[in-house]
Amino acid sequence: MENMDNIAMLFKGDDLVPTLIVAAAAFLVGIILGVIVAKIFSSSKKSNANFGKKNVKGEFQKFEKRHPAPADGSIEIYVGNLSYDLTEDILRKEFEAYGKVNSARIITNRYNNKSKGFGFVHMPNKDEAAAAVKALSDKEILGRKLKCNEAKNVI
Repeated sequence: MENMDNIAMLFKGDDLVPTLIVAAAAFLVGIILGVIVAKIFSSSKKSNANFGKKNVKGEFQKFEKRHPAPADGSIEIYVGNLSYDLTEDILRKEFEAYGKVNSARIITNRYNNKSKGFGFVHMPNKDEAAAAVKALSDKEILGRKLKCNEAKNVI
């Protein structure tokens, strides 16, 4: 209680110099603490948000997980701009005209199970896959022109 009386006495007198000194000191301490807290949080966000390694300049590079291409020499083909009415069976049949197809899958929204408009076709023979990509790129199926290319295998 005695400390409170001392602080109150600072504001009662005609001499405001001690009051200004206390206010300025409190202000500076607040700024210093704010800068320290900001530094702590900004450095932790950088290290947690950017998973990866630092490049030559010391900046974080985005880390991309890659799964390897199939070891058996087969090709996975990305097929985009699919009609939302297209089924995996129709997609498979379109690619089977150019060779053997191991699988054809259309990526769907997990909540409503509707097509996202793209998919992947897995073909075991590179030459057949290249012929299919060349023939089916820009081919119109169910009112939409397909976009086909070799999948990049980035997760």
